[in-house]
Amino acid sequence: MSSHHIVREKQEPALLVLGMEQFTDELLGQLLEWSPTLIVTANTVEKLNAAGIKVDIVVDSSSDPEDIQSDIKFIRAGDTTETEAALAYLVEQKYPAVNVVTDDFVMNDYSAFADRINLVIYCGNKKIYPVSNGFSKWKPMGESIELLGPAKNLTVTGLNKVADNEYLTQSDGFFDLQFEQPYLFIAENIL
Repeated sequence: MSSHHIVREKQEPALLVLGMEQFTDELLGQLLEWSPTLIVTANTVEKLNAAGIKVDIVVDSSSDPEDIQSDIKFIRAGDTTETEAALAYLVEQKYPAVNVVTDDFVMNDYSAFADRINLVIYCGNKKIYPVSNGFSKWKPMGESIELLGPAKNLTVTGLNKVADNEYLTQSDGFFDLQFEQPYLFIAENIL
């Protein structure tokens, strides 16, 4: 017996590929499994096309895209970064979520979007995402949690501090984060 699923447009997170030097083909395959809207930079479009992966949108800071297929939409970054231009497009188009694959995490590129779209950023062996005050998650004992950026009046439960902004889970179970700001970016190891 087989199961058939109808995937509605924008039901699955979009996929924004900014750089993939540190990202495995296996993880990329998992993110592409449900055929998300795929947005890439001019630097990554050739590599994905060579792998036979259909690109939907290219975001670029140059004025004239070169060798872009006619069925691919083009977004010009203009005065913003390519990341900000792509995220602004997704918010404008009412996408609820996006997975981002990048070689470099620049928090400023994501900060304005943390409360406007569900962000998950894959950078190297890290999964990075914004959380709001009162965040709680179940993790096995000994898992690493890194806080990216300062946390105002931070209180943690279920975590042991091992270095500045770096923690390990105390035991199998939930950890909690309390802080006084709209959101905080955290990173978990994925490999």
